Amino acid sequence: MKKQFPKFFVAWAALVAVFNVLAFVSVGWDGVEKYTDSFWIGYALITLEFIGHLICGGIALNAKDSQKMFYRLELIRTSYATLIGTFVVGGLFMLIPTLPAWLVIIIGAILLAMHIISLMKATAAVSAVEQVDQKVKAQTLFIKSLTVDAERVLARAKSEEAKAICKKVYEAVRYSDPMSNAALAGVESQITIKFSAFLDAVLADDISAISNAANEIMILIQDRNAKCKILK
Repeated sequence: MKKQFPKFFVAWAALVAVFNVLAFVSVGWDGVEKYTDSFWIGYALITLEFIGHLICGGIALNAKDSQKMFYRLELIRTSYATLIGTFVVGGLFMLIPTLPAWLVIIIGAILLAMHIISLMKATAAVSAVEQVDQKVKAQTLFIKSLTVDAERVLARAKSEEAKAICKKVYEAVRYSDPMSNAALAGVESQITIKFSAFLDAVLADDISAISNAANEIMILIQDRNAKCKILK
């Protein structure tokens, strides 16, 4: 994901360069002083917004994985919107150098405050979504891990009868309720213990032991799923 940031930075630098060319190469109005307080306040406002936009882009595009970057795209969209708004207002300040400095400062401060608040809201929303995502990952870890283990056991089964039993266990695990809960710790611990015995039986190709362990695991999974429904 970090590979995207250099591209973003190049585009950002190009926009900053174009803005500065427009700001300082343009001749201004005939007979009117160009570089007044209004001009410099507008220039500073837009420059600050450019810096803020770069920071937002860095936060979003330097995410560790694509999912986090997807969540943080809202931050970039909000930043783009605030940049455009600031460019319009700040540009008017620069184009109308006769505006009173006090009026420009008040409007600029209000606009900057509004933009900061909107970016804080976007950041808070992104953080909340990421926290929920982490919570869901933690709550589904047991079944996801057990599903992988069941698939590996199925691959190690030697006889067709053993494979048929292992497939039933795999499907029972795969289609069980993925969400876990602290209240399920006991039954999940029992499943883990029984699954270890199930693996040993499959490696030994002991059909009787495989069948007994598989039945116990599926009963425990049914109990777990029933408790999941109660806890929802």
